[in-house]
Amino acid sequence: MKISSLSRMMSVFCAAMALWPSAALAQAGEQSAASVWVTAFFQRGGPVIWVIVLCSVLSITIALERAYTLRKKKIINTDFLHDVKKYAVKGEFEKALMVCRKVDVAMSRITHAGLLRSRFGVLEVERALEAAGAHEATLLEANLRGLGVIASLAPMLGLLGTVTGMINAFSAISLEGVGNPTVVAGGIAEALINTAAGLVVAIYTLGFYHYFRGKVDKLIYEMEEISLRLVEDIMHTVEAVSRRHNEKVAFEDEV
Repeated sequence: MKISSLSRMMSVFCAAMALWPSAALAQAGEQSAASVWVTAFFQRGGPVIWVIVLCSVLSITIALERAYTLRKKKIINTDFLHDVKKYAVKGEFEKALMVCRKVDVAMSRITHAGLLRSRFGVLEVERALEAAGAHEATLLEANLRGLGVIASLAPMLGLLGTVTGMINAFSAISLEGVGNPTVVAGGIAEALINTAAGLVVAIYTLGFYHYFRGKVDKLIYEMEEISLRLVEDIMHTVEAVSRRHNEKVAFEDEV
């Protein structure tokens, strides 16, 4: 059953490929079948296909940029976090700040903002971490909206190409009549090419969007968890320093 079904599908595919570029192949001479097919694709796709191709290029470019930018080691550096915590629990915030300045990743910038406010109490540290975290989250989400726009726009462009193709087909019928099927073939081809191209671009762009959206959400969650642990460490350190100071004052008063 599966073999016969596959055989039928291959037969239909081969027949379609043979009919589609046949005229172009006759004129191409030494050109390869693939290059002729691509040329025919763009020639028959009309002007809208070029806009869809531009959307495709933009989508892939944004996806590559996000894949490079959203690498975990560019966002959260475990070695840096170990060093910061080592100094923070000792109350050596200046050394912790120096470590943050040496490592330029999102988490180091958030931590740096929190440590700068450590002398003003835990509430100020929390506010600073929240503000810096919101800023870094915005940077992580950069260009994701572009993917969302392309995913929504590509099918609409495909539909526009479909409409223009059908307009061309009916215009040809009004001029030439319906006696010759090749008269309307160009318009129908334009309609179908744009529909297919728009859907293909929308499908993989939507996949890109949801993949990177999930990755950003995961990174933001991890940064929030690390920030909470940092606040706890700073809180314990500040409380310990304050307790020692109070004990010292009480001892001096007794003396």
